[in-house]
Amino acid sequence: MKKGFTLVEVSILFVIFLIVAFLVIPLSLDDTIQAKNTSRWRRVQSDFSNVFYSINTLKDAEDFDFEGTFNNVMSNEIKSDIEPYKITFMNGTYPNVTYRFNDFKLTQGNSVLAYKLFDNTQSDLRGVFLYDVNGSVGPNVWGKDVFGFNIFSDRFEPFCKNDSVSVQKQDCSKAGTGLCCSNYYLIGGSFD
Repeated sequence: MKKGFTLVEVSILFVIFLIVAFLVIPLSLDDTIQAKNTSRWRRVQSDFSNVFYSINTLKDAEDFDFEGTFNNVMSNEIKSDIEPYKITFMNGTYPNVTYRFNDFKLTQGNSVLAYKLFDNTQSDLRGVFLYDVNGSVGPNVWGKDVFGFNIFSDRFEPFCKNDSVSVQKQDCSKAGTGLCCSNYYLIGGSFD
């Protein structure tokens, strides 16, 4: 009658546990990192609502200069310039001209931001804003750690805010750009 496991049986069990651990740990680590980045993004979105509250209090002045006021308010958040670094869409492509930025700034909290105001605005849309929640640390991908706003005269609005949830979810996938993740995560969308 057999009383215990053989060394071969124990070794096989150990190898199976190692394989399962190697498969599960990276997935849970990625989810943890994404949850942390999403939480940071929610905080940033809330903070920048206050920026526009500040701008709107000055808006009624007769000589109001949107660009000058916006740049002045933003300068309080900026610690220094940083060298440009590559940011990609979730699908691995390089952003089109609307979402390319030249001047990247390091914030007081070591995040990275960039914005550009449009020269000729045909509508209320004044520009676009990028915020990399974990700074220059990778992956520097829209929807993973990089999120953004459309800049209007009176508010910041996360990209894709007015798109359907299904459009946002589709864009917030490996086949999409990741721009819509800026709003999709704020409304409770999950990351895959």
